[in-house]
Amino acid sequence: MTADVDLAGVFVHPLLIAAFLAFMAAQAIGWAAGRMRLYRFVWHRGLFDVALTVILWAGIAAVLTGGAGAATLFG
Repeated sequence: MTADVDLAGVFVHPLLIAAFLAFMAAQAIGWAAGRMRLYRFVWHRGLFDVALTVILWAGIAAVLTGGAGAATLFG
């Protein structure tokens, strides 16, 4: 079990922080992909954005929690 993070007196679970960071990173990557016109190679932009966010969330969560979550899912 991971410990909660204290942010100005509010206890926040690390996975919520990981979700926020993943959303922000996905927005930045989506903006850059739009500027470089990479979305023309994507079949469904909405599905791509959601999948990118989920993949980033899993990666950031694994880093923040020490990888224990990924090991129990795929191990």
